[in-house]
Amino acid sequence: MPWLEPVTLKGPHATLEPLAPAHHDGLVEAVTDGELWKLWYTFIPEPAKMAAEIDRRLKLQDAGAMLPFTVRDAGGRIAGMTTYMNVDAPNRRVEIGSTWYAARVQRTPLNTQCKLLLLTHAFETLDCIAVEFRTHFFNHQSRRGIERLGAKQDGILRNHQISPDGTLRDTVVFSIVAPEWPTAKVHLNYQLERSRSSQ
Repeated sequence: MPWLEPVTLKGPHATLEPLAPAHHDGLVEAVTDGELWKLWYTFIPEPAKMAAEIDRRLKLQDAGAMLPFTVRDAGGRIAGMTTYMNVDAPNRRVEIGSTWYAARVQRTPLNTQCKLLLLTHAFETLDCIAVEFRTHFFNHQSRRGIERLGAKQDGILRNHQISPDGTLRDTVVFSIVAPEWPTAKVHLNYQLERSRSSQ
């Protein structure tokens, strides 16, 4: 039995369900909101390549290297994608990444809810010893968001990847380790409570 099994994770602000080809049209609609593929410092599929991206992620799932999710907002509308990736089952480590959200749900509680769901499942069901987050050095919004989760910076992998436009990517690596999870969980729940009370 594989360590990572497809699962649906639900919270008040978001639902994560196993990625499926049937999500294609909703994902195209979501990625078009903000023309997200035009962001040079991240890898987000353009509408014409969404089917290929779904297929790529599902093949990685079949190989045991990824568990991809479609993200739905509180109303059930498709809002983006996220994954467990770089799966290291023997050492019980995963990375949460390959995440993007439609512009309409950015700077809402949805991302915090998704991360809380994924981290809770990772630490409390999969018994992970660490969960990683990685982002482009120049993706300052992502870096701030990862830090707000309670993750700590491990370091910077310089010239880590070649981007589609030929530029070299420095990757910033963050993580939350198992002993830090109880405090990080309280912090994430506190953030969600604050967002609810301000609505």
